Amino acid sequence: MKNKKPPYEITNTIIDSVAEIAELVGRLTSTNQLSSNPTLCRSNRIRTIHGSLAIEQNTLSLEQVTAVLNGKHVLAPPKDIAEVKNAYEIYERLDELDPYSVDDLLTAHGIMTRELVDESGMFRTRPVGVVDQEGRVLHFGTLPQYVPDLVMELLDWVKNSDVHILIRSCVFHYEFELIHPFADGNGRVGRLWHTLLLSKWNPAFAWLPVESIIHDRQQEYYAAINASNDAGESTVFIEFMLSAIKASLIDAINARDDVSDGAMDKATMRWKQIEKFLETHPYIMNADVRALCGVSAATANRILASLVAESKLVKYREGGHWGYKLLEQ
Repeated sequence: MKNKKPPYEITNTIIDSVAEIAELVGRLTSTNQLSSNPTLCRSNRIRTIHGSLAIEQNTLSLEQVTAVLNGKHVLAPPKDIAEVKNAYEIYERLDELDPYSVDDLLTAHGIMTRELVDESGMFRTRPVGVVDQEGRVLHFGTLPQYVPDLVMELLDWVKNSDVHILIRSCVFHYEFELIHPFADGNGRVGRLWHTLLLSKWNPAFAWLPVESIIHDRQQEYYAAINASNDAGESTVFIEFMLSAIKASLIDAINARDDVSDGAMDKATMRWKQIEKFLETHPYIMNADVRALCGVSAATANRILASLVAESKLVKYREGGHWGYKLLEQ
């Protein structure tokens, strides 16, 4: 069984995606703009954590996640707040982790689920069934007595295979979810480990919010897992994940290009960031502006007020909070 290749096919779609991603990574890292911009890194890290936890029904908005990580008091379920703090802690320690170490995997799970699950930092001891949002059983996880060996074999395969790491990391993600090694937290840890594997190939991936793209395309994510389960191999899932990685890179390059135009003054740059945010969100709030622009709450208020005065945004009330949306032209 040692180093046995998990079942999947390398399709033309996968080959094309790997080539496109490699080219995009080259473009993104040519100026080192992403990892050298602390504000952008923190904003992306917050989006990563919000996206990965939201997939698992965490109720905190991006604004609330930002507030929690800025040390503010947030009115929300304590469990959801603890999930945010735990996830932030382990993502901040990403560069300390060995992606091929079972011990490090268990350590990461222990931090991610600290004080939230009984079997934190250890493989599960009971059988589990994996259900979707409608309550349908997708598959039954591996019997607990086989979990440690299967996880070790999977990590050994990822370490020693000569297939491109972009493909290997996607195969790991799928096979990890199939084994379902933990009582809880499998999705969060699987996505974290996928990011970790990619960050060892290129450090820029530590700051790319791929999880945010997966959250935006959550139904496709589950559909790809289901289709791969039905097929008994991970090809469909690999194709989906590579498309999500590609989308994340394109977003990052667009953000970098907007910011790196030396002729652009600060106000124009901020407006471009806000305008881009509103392409994928119905409205923007003070905390979003703080995360995007790296400014204080008071400065964010001034930015939003000036954009209202310039007839670019309109202020309105959304669920007890003040939001801002694009003014209909």
